[in-house]
Parts: sequence; C-alpha cells; structure tokens
Amino acid sequence: MSQPPAPFHVTPRGFIGPQLLATILFDKFGMHAPLNRQSARFKVEGIDLRSARGTFAVMPLFQLIERHVLAAERLHGDDTTIRILAKSKCTTGRIWTYVRDDRPFSGHAPPAAVYYASSDRRGEHPQKHLAAFAGILQADCYNGFEPLFDPQKKVLPITPAFASPMRGGASSNWPTSRRMPARARGMANRSPQLHWRRLDALFEIERAINGRSADERQAVRQEKSKPLLDDMHAWLLRERETLSRSSEVLKPINYMLKRWTDFARFIDDGRICLSNNAAERALRGIALGRRNWTFAGSQRGADRAAVMLTLITTARLNDVDPKAWLAEVLAPHCRSSRLASARTAALGMEAPARSRQARRSAGRLTFTQRHHTARRAHARVPITRPSSYAYDKKNCPAGSVDNTGNRK
Repeated sequence: MSQPPAPFHVTPRGFIGPQLLATILFDKFGMHAPLNRQSARFKVEGIDLRSARGTFAVMPLFQLIERHVLAAERLHGDDTTIRILAKSKCTTGRIWTYVRDDRPFSGHAPPAAVYYASSDRRGEHPQKHLAAFAGILQADCYNGFEPLFDPQKKVLPITPAFASPMRGGASSNWPTSRRMPARARGMANRSPQLHWRRLDALFEIERAINGRSADERQAVRQEKSKPLLDDMHAWLLRERETLSRSSEVLKPINYMLKRWTDFARFIDDGRICLSNNAAERALRGIALGRRNWTFAGSQRGADRAAVMLTLITTARLNDVDPKAWLAEVLAPHCRSSRLASARTAALGMEAPARSRQARRSAGRLTFTQRHHTARRAHARVPITRPSSYAYDKKNCPAGSVDNTGNRK
C-alpha cells in the first residue's frame, strides 16, 4: 500500500517545496505567526527554515495588482503604524494600503488591495504611491494628501472624499462621529439622541442601496439622504454658536464644517461610500498581528511584508484560498530551483556556502583540494571535514598541507 504524499517537503540541497513555502508565507503574513515560532515548530520535523525564500518570486504579481488598483475610478486609502528595526533601536514606520472595491456600486472589476511600507509618515510617500492615480480617494484629512488634490501641483488631480476618523479623540467621519455628541456635555442643545438617529437613518439607507448601480444610489441619496444631511449641517452650525472656545467638541465641529463639501460628496456621486471601512478592514490584520511579530527586521523586511500582504489580502477579497494559490504560484520557481540544484550536482560543484565564515574558509582551499572536493561530490561520496574547510591530517599526505589548508 502506497504512502500518501506529505503535505509539505524539503527538496534536495535545502530547497523548500512550494507547499511548505506557501505555508510559511501564509502563516507569517496571513496569520501573523513570527518566523521564529514557525522555525521551532518545523525543527521538530527536521526542517530548517533559514533557506525559506519566496517574496522575490512574486514581484511580477505584485506589479500587476498595483497597476490594477491604481486604474480604479475610486480608492479607499489608510495607514497604520509598524515598528521597524533600525540601528540599535526601533523607529515608528507606516504601512499604507489602497483598496479597490467596486462591488458597492455594482462594479465588475475584481477587488484588490496594494500595500506599501515607509519609515515615517511624511506626505511624500502617498504622493509617490498615487502619482499615477486620478480618480476619487476616500481617506482621512491627512495634510500629506493635499498636494494630490491641487490642480497646480498635479496634472490630473485626485478628487477627495473624506471618510476616515480624525486622529486624537473626537471624530470627523460618519461612522465614528456617533461618539462626538456623547462627549459634548457642554452643548446648550443637549440632543445627542437626535444626532445618533440621523446617522442611523443615513446608514440604513446605505444598507438598502448597497450593490446597486451608481445612478440608482445617487437618485436614492438625493431623495432620502440629502434632507437628513442638510438637517445635520444646520444642527452643527447651531451647536457651534453655543459652545465656548475651550470646548473639546468645538475643534472637530469646525474641522468637519470647513471640509463639508468633501464630506458630503457622496450625495452627488453614487460611487462613493459613506465610510472608509474597506481600507480599515485591510489594516485590521496588521493591527491585531503586530503584537505577535513586534517589529519588522529592516526596511527591506517591511517592504517584503507589504508585497506579501498585497497578495494575501487580494486573494481573500476574491474568495481565493491564499495558501493554495501561493503554492501554485511558487511551484514553477521551486521546480526551477531543484533543476538548478541537480545541474550543479551533475557538474561536480559544491553548493554555495550559506554562512560568512564558510565563504571566508572556502577561499583557503588550494587548487588540488578543490579538485578532490569536486571529484568526491561527483561520485556522491559524503564529505566530512572541519568547519574551517581544512583537511584532517589523517586524510591528507604528511607535509602536504597545514591546519589552515595552505600548502607548506
């Protein structure tokens, strides 16, 4: 009776098979299990994860997803913090995400998300990410986005549709502005229940029209949502007049009223959503998982994490099993690696040294020693030698080489 195939395996000369490589990548970036924990788990089965690599093999797919996302009519954008290991300390970097999801207005393009990593939150990063984008951006009121909205600074300016929470307490967006009246204990008109009811009514309308075409959504909003929004705007203006300058609610109210046109743009455009939940959902896994992996090992590691998050999140948005899909994508690469390993063995050449000390020691071998090493590798005879690559005196003619492997 034949044995069933193993769920994952290690190929000859340390190359890892596609199933195992996909499992490692998915557990690390999809389930946020640190590599050291996976290494301890797989070590029991005799698998060394130090040679597990796969991010460079999927860069063409990342670029395809990136082009697809930036070709959208409307994007959701947001960012979250990530710690990046620098020289003897950790810096607070950022993971940026831009999500294309046309399903709320009955769009036919498949959803996708692209991620980027940066070492800080300077405005130059989103300006670089969205340099080729010219649609609608649903994001928070971060001032780093403002040059993208200016026709004098961008040939094809982006149309803003603010829908994300304001940093630092009270909110300036639709979903979380429910908390604002609860904090407004100094308001003359104590009517938080009326404000909540307006918001509940707006979201009830949105749930009813979700998935319809943009024209249908716009027509319903003009008929039902616009009167509620006008009433809310008048209410905010009245409440502002009754507040003192020291009130903690005055700042978010002024912040929202100053940008009212961008907040209320969803009334005139059926493609815009009332919230920025699509981007917030895309960052939820990072916020929950960073307690496990604590920090990215370097800026390069953070960039690799952004690439893998792009693939895994896009697969999930399309109801595709990320691990099975990664295994299928990486299979040709693993086959080519095994083929290269077989050709190397057929030529009688050693596998590349993996450690710095081994690479240094490899240069101490003489021509005769390298010749005998190649012959033994070609004959598939196991080679046993010290870590310094020096030949043992028992296996070498007396007086031929010293302890360092140099000819006397």
